[in-house]
Amino acid sequence: MTVTTPSRRPAAQYSPWLAALVAFLTVTLFMSTATIVSAPTRGFPITQVDKYVAEVFKSGRWFALAGIALGLMLGIVAAAMVYRVWGDRRRREEFIAGYLFLLPYLIITMVFTIGVLLFALYIAFFKYDIFTAPKFIGFGNFAKAFRTKDFLQSLVNVFWYSAIVTPIQTVGALLLAVLLNQKMRGKGFFRTVFYTPSVTSSVVISMIFWWLYLKTGYLNFALDKLWGLFGGSWLAIEWLNNPRGLFQLIWRAFGSDIHSNLWYLRGPSVTWMAIMLQNIFTTIPTFMIMFLAALQDIPRSLYEAADIDGANGRNKFFRITVPLLRPIILLVVVLGTIGTLQIFDQVKILTSGGPLGTTLTPVYLVYTEALGTQGQIQFGYASAMAFILAVIIFVFTVVQRRYIESGTEQY
Repeated sequence: MTVTTPSRRPAAQYSPWLAALVAFLTVTLFMSTATIVSAPTRGFPITQVDKYVAEVFKSGRWFALAGIALGLMLGIVAAAMVYRVWGDRRRREEFIAGYLFLLPYLIITMVFTIGVLLFALYIAFFKYDIFTAPKFIGFGNFAKAFRTKDFLQSLVNVFWYSAIVTPIQTVGALLLAVLLNQKMRGKGFFRTVFYTPSVTSSVVISMIFWWLYLKTGYLNFALDKLWGLFGGSWLAIEWLNNPRGLFQLIWRAFGSDIHSNLWYLRGPSVTWMAIMLQNIFTTIPTFMIMFLAALQDIPRSLYEAADIDGANGRNKFFRITVPLLRPIILLVVVLGTIGTLQIFDQVKILTSGGPLGTTLTPVYLVYTEALGTQGQIQFGYASAMAFILAVIIFVFTVVQRRYIESGTEQY
């Protein structure tokens, strides 16, 4: 009589399930921990773990639950991915190696990008000052933004800023790149000299321009000397403290003025245009390098064929160079628009939003409201303004892609 014993499954058959379980637990615990650590609380010390967790589920209950639910979903996705590749040794090794290289980036992205973004979106619907429990107010922060003159004025300011700076810096960078792409002596030297402002810290550049823009600074001094050559006398201008708008100055030349209630029709102020000049000076070299790189990819045979057909320089520029540079033009316009709509450091250093709010920007208002530099901390209100700006930037980008991208065969 023979006794048969039940056959045991090889341990390898259980390993995919075990690996999937480990992946699920790791991702879920990581996401849950990150959510609890970053949850909106009343400034309770995180060192007292039990009390801190209790505070999280009291003040930021829904945020914590949403984060844990997201962690569970990501854990399930991770477990499915691990289970699918674990049975094949080659795929398993490639999977482990690939995600080990990606792990630092994934952790930083999840915690400091996606996590912060979700936190800001959540808190935008609450009244929250860090020291008290968040109070849900729905779309109140968004409505408050559109009722506040400072925010509306900041939107008008960055509209003028983007409408003036973006075209000038794009055209200037393109022309400068075409010039430096020609055969000339010292081309490398000039490229280095023109690019130098772009590698200089914006804080340093702002301080240099602040020195130039002083009422007793070099700009007024140079204009006074230049005016004196023609027998005139230059009246020194306070470039960083002049709220008069461009259209207002034009209107005053005809003996009239624009009422203060119609501030949005006065145009960019003298101070705002001075900051525009600084931004144009520092951004043209960066975009010039992009255009230079793109110009190197245009086949020389196209220009040679155009020469045979008798095309002049203008025809070659508008019928060969510009159409073939359309993809990089789109990139420069999009990056330039985003940069102008998000301007902050020059305003913070030079004007702090003055004079009379003519240099206020949405990002500067987000900074002041979130940190409470000019009053009570309003984290939710600052987050709402940030998301309004993000939607505006998204709309601008879509429109630009629609009209600049169309017609090119390189996309």
